[in-house]
Amino acid sequence: MIIRTEFPYRTTHEDVRIPLPDGVELYARIWRPVTEEPVPALLEYLPYRLTDWTAPRDWQRHPWYAGHGYASVRVDVRGHGCSGGLPGDEYDARELADGVAVVEWLAAQEWCTGSVGMFGISWGGFNSLQIAALAPEPLKAVVTVCSTDDRYDNDVHYMGGSVLAVDMHAWAATMLAFASRPPDPLYAGDGWRAQWLDRLEAVEPLIHTWLSHQTRDAYWRHGSVCEDYGAIGAAVLAVGGWHDPYRDTVLRLVENLPSARVRGLIGPWSHQYPDRGLPPGPAIGFLQETLRWWDHWLKGADNGVMDEPPLRAWISDAHPPATVYEELPGRWVGEKAWPSPTVIPVPYVFQGAPVAVASPQHTGLDAGRFFPFGNDADLPPDQREEDAKSACFEFPVGGGEPVEILGRPSVTLRLRLDVPYGQVVARLCDVAPDGSSTLVTRGALNLSARQGRDRAVPWPVGSYEDVTFELNGIGHAFPPGHRIRLAVSSAYWPWIWPRSGSEAGWTLDPAGSSVTLPVRSASPAGEGGIVFEPPEQAPPLGVSFPATLDEPRPERLVVRDVARGTWRLEVDPRYGGTRVYPDGLEYAEDASEVYEIQDGDPLSARTRSQWRIRLHRPDSGWEARVETSSEIRCDEGGFLTSNEVVCREGDEVVFHRTWERRLPRAAG
Repeated sequence: MIIRTEFPYRTTHEDVRIPLPDGVELYARIWRPVTEEPVPALLEYLPYRLTDWTAPRDWQRHPWYAGHGYASVRVDVRGHGCSGGLPGDEYDARELADGVAVVEWLAAQEWCTGSVGMFGISWGGFNSLQIAALAPEPLKAVVTVCSTDDRYDNDVHYMGGSVLAVDMHAWAATMLAFASRPPDPLYAGDGWRAQWLDRLEAVEPLIHTWLSHQTRDAYWRHGSVCEDYGAIGAAVLAVGGWHDPYRDTVLRLVENLPSARVRGLIGPWSHQYPDRGLPPGPAIGFLQETLRWWDHWLKGADNGVMDEPPLRAWISDAHPPATVYEELPGRWVGEKAWPSPTVIPVPYVFQGAPVAVASPQHTGLDAGRFFPFGNDADLPPDQREEDAKSACFEFPVGGGEPVEILGRPSVTLRLRLDVPYGQVVARLCDVAPDGSSTLVTRGALNLSARQGRDRAVPWPVGSYEDVTFELNGIGHAFPPGHRIRLAVSSAYWPWIWPRSGSEAGWTLDPAGSSVTLPVRSASPAGEGGIVFEPPEQAPPLGVSFPATLDEPRPERLVVRDVARGTWRLEVDPRYGGTRVYPDGLEYAEDASEVYEIQDGDPLSARTRSQWRIRLHRPDSGWEARVETSSEIRCDEGGFLTSNEVVCREGDEVVFHRTWERRLPRAAG
């Protein structure tokens, strides 16, 4: 990592409050170049607290952009951080309207040329696309990283029409804790306590809403830009990583937006900005790459950025299974169009007699983390144990050339169910000569969603039907001597929440079943010219991380109770721990997640999460604590959720509330 200290412009920064039409003010931090000339503005718009939680990351990039001639602006969403107003649902109409107002306010400032860009990762990447679809006139360009165009079928709530237990629960619990954090009196002023209490009265666990919409209805269509790609008028640079669950959005955006104003970039990365150097690498000079985008679309520079291939993607070489890789072997390729004429769908047809598949309920414990962040236990380990609980079909890679794939594989399965509900999970693995099995990609389908994600249709008991669904996109080369394995299971806990009766599994008839791979032809002549500068950032903020005497908990620990027949996955998400900021704030957080299931009983599935957050300013004596507890269980008829929030100022409990809900299971 290059830490850059000299820039074309000297910079300054200030904290301001941006007024909204209804009188609420949003808290913002603006870095600007020292110049008399107006400059374009760049906006990153998040609920994650610019004064502390994202401050280290913000200081890596916002001053860097300012040093290159942009006003770079970080704004907290309404009801979060030191912004006014009350917290709402993610990406609700109010949040997006506020974002449009911020874009227009920035464009109207005397120091702004009137041209605005938006960027962000995850939440900030989502609302960049969503606000671009509302088409405020000043918004000319977007850089969206690790985001989605489809809030139902490619987000943290549902996968293939099934409840995504691992992140539906974890993210709802996280946002309950985050929304309960207080404003910081150093920045919010004397009214911080009243503001905090007002917010707490408005907090509602988001799990109530998410589990109330189990099919792709109007709730999920809101904010899903795939509903109308034509509404996006801004130029879009879409960025993702093959180890991020949102990477397929890049492929869809490049396919559906006009080629004159979209470019896609997919690396080997996890759910991180590509310059941060977190596993898996290699990292790239992402800030420099985005600067080219901004200079072209906001300053009119003829710098060749649109001469790049519409899609640049990393294709990984074969690698042994591991839960972390500092760097993956492979290379960059470019596609002159997407879908690409160099990528041909090739079917691999299953062979053999019909096979009954009733996977143990704990199949999936080796799935890895749904959102890899670059931690040591994020990625799936050797898949041989999972493969043993699945029906496997193999295809040897012969000849002297690898089978190179780029895009989304698909499977067609001929299934018979003796119950009305079930799930199917397909995993594509690279099996080495030593027998080790590396997960390449996967997909899932709730069989009641086989006719569309907007409806739930029970299976006709005792009948065969053919179902087809896609796996997540990937770039991978299977070398000669390896085997391509397609493993199919009827369970995948804790990713997929099982339904009563699904333990019976189903019968798969290989006749009429196949996997279709997006096989990329031999590399075009002259390929290899895709290069990136090394990563660089602005000087770090200077946050310190005090050492503790406590032994760290394992990131992912599997516990089996042999007598009870239960399996428990204990997760430490490692979001940040304890840190001390240069302004004196001590911020500590600790989170834990537990996923439990009993063999043979899908109704035993249970998730639990606990959060503890402490904010402390020793110089003033201010201390605030947030503790939350969340749980989801299920029975024959629905989901049972419980949530609790306890907030303290010093030793005084200022807020305590519990919620108990029963939500009927209509689909999922």
